[in-house]
Amino acid sequence: MKYYIVAGEPSGDLHASNLMKELLLIDNTIQFQFWGGDLMEQVAKQKPRKHIKDLAFMGFVEVLKNIRTIFKNIKFCKQDILSYNPDVLILVDYPGFNLRIADWAKKQGIRVMYYISPTIWAWKENRVEIVKRSVEKMFVILPFEVAVYKKNDYDADYVGHPLLDAIEQEKSKLPTRKEFTLENKLDDKPIIAVLPGSRKQEIERMLSIMLNVVGDFQDYQFVIAGTTNLPKEAYDNAVHMGIKVVFNQTYTLMQHAHAGIIKSGTSTLESALFRLPQVVCYKGGAVSYSIARLVVGNRVKYISLPNLILDKPVVKELIQSDLTASNLKNELKSILAGKKREEMLENYDQLIQLLGNSGASKKVAQLMYRHLNA
Repeated sequence: MKYYIVAGEPSGDLHASNLMKELLLIDNTIQFQFWGGDLMEQVAKQKPRKHIKDLAFMGFVEVLKNIRTIFKNIKFCKQDILSYNPDVLILVDYPGFNLRIADWAKKQGIRVMYYISPTIWAWKENRVEIVKRSVEKMFVILPFEVAVYKKNDYDADYVGHPLLDAIEQEKSKLPTRKEFTLENKLDDKPIIAVLPGSRKQEIERMLSIMLNVVGDFQDYQFVIAGTTNLPKEAYDNAVHMGIKVVFNQTYTLMQHAHAGIIKSGTSTLESALFRLPQVVCYKGGAVSYSIARLVVGNRVKYISLPNLILDKPVVKELIQSDLTASNLKNELKSILAGKKREEMLENYDQLIQLLGNSGASKKVAQLMYRHLNA
């Protein structure tokens, strides 16, 4: 069978690559064509039709600035799918783009499956109508999403969170603290991990604020998780400050860090699964953020995944104007030791128990394959 997969972000590349591995274990004759990144490329042993580094546009204003490129990408994607003529189109997260493709593909008579649901529970709940008319099977990764779809008369399959798979696979291969320290020329001080995001806009808006607190923590060393999706020059200011930047070592950094300053997104859940106490940061463009708040309203109390899943303030969120060096310093101090740190770790244990065991990638592959071949 021929599968066409569209993933547009680093997390999608990770989860889609693990899905591909599991599908190939079931049927090694499956052929792939895909949009994605280096991880999917390693599995498929071929280049993506579009690489994720060319697809990351964040916020309403940024989308508008790049609207011509986005429409060109949509046009190319449609043409490429038709040319490939797949047996199934698998869309992974990336909702602004993928829901458009889903609606179009259904009209072409192409079977559509979706892995990792759009956040219809947070905003744009009308997106569920696109899912209902266009998506044959929706595979969700958060426990409460099944009920959200059920409320809208759609049966979604809960498969568990694929990060548990990814982290379990990597943990046994991670270097020791000593090896990590030697490789990256670190010292013996406890590490504070800095994860500023993988998009240029995120680095520009948040990294300088994150690094403004370095001088207040002389007994710690700050280490930035860099991304190869951006040029190394994006981290020049940090390097000039003498702060280390490590690339493609995020999980190792999380494993050996004492605390983290984490940009809102998948990394907040990864940090929790590594039991890394964290302060969550987010700062978007003023116009984009205002529009988002207007659309979301009071439906969602939190933006970080640990808080959303447990429905309580497990980790501190410094959002928009609250993201200041002063606030960040105070919150970081509070989780380096003491009661707040212990409470956070206890909540992480509850979160891990709620998400269950690993095996999401295998489960979704099996469900998908059985349904396609029923």
